Amino acid sequence: MNWLMEKKKITGQTKSAGFQIGVRKTFNVSAGSAWDFLFSGKGLSTWLGNIDPEGFELNKPYKTKEGIEGKVNVFKPYSHIRLSWKPKSWTNISALQIRVIEAKDKATISFHQDKLLDSRQREEMKTHWDRVIMKIAGELNL
Repeated sequence: MNWLMEKKKITGQTKSAGFQIGVRKTFNVSAGSAWDFLFSGKGLSTWLGNIDPEGFELNKPYKTKEGIEGKVNVFKPYSHIRLSWKPKSWTNISALQIRVIEAKDKATISFHQDKLLDSRQREEMKTHWDRVIMKIAGELNL
């Protein structure tokens, strides 16, 4: 009878990390070029916001001019970064991971975010990361 009482799982809902969203795209550039762009001043402003690249460091809090704040928890150059991510309008703090995955002479950029409050916040972030991916494509001239 316990199976009757179980809640129906909602798209993007996890057992322990709230809701999650993932967005990825493969680009016709090398993984190194994709990584270098993401962590340049222009790249950071494209996916994170206006921030001084010099102040964006492992284990240090950060805050963009737009009010997004958090802390870089993992930084593996040319592989991935994990950070906490909270816009000023949110009450919760989410977790964001960005990976650059090499695929022959191309690179896949992947955004994965979890610890989102609900399906509404998940949809908000899906729209956001879809826009970011399209901006990155424009910057990489694709």
